[in-house]
Amino acid sequence: MKVLQSRLFEQRVRKFSKEQKLILDEQINLLIENPEIGTEKKGDLKEVFVHKFKIKTIQYLLAYRFNEEKIELIMIGPHQNYYRDLKKYLKKK
Repeated sequence: MKVLQSRLFEQRVRKFSKEQKLILDEQINLLIENPEIGTEKKGDLKEVFVHKFKIKTIQYLLAYRFNEEKIELIMIGPHQNYYRDLKKYLKKK
């Protein structure tokens, strides 16, 4: 399965430490194995799934879309203002 990253996702991951990136890679591998692991959102965010996981004590949310051929990683971040920022980003696209 092909994995695509949005520009926003890439920018946020660049700020991660090596340790955080290793944990993120494990989570992305879980998504590749089972893309339906996240929760599908409703309304404005229809067809967007969000997978939640922790790095140390901080819970991160990873938004993505998928079909048979690819997974598109849209956005990652802590919960604060996450859905507001996600909606704003998806409206721009």
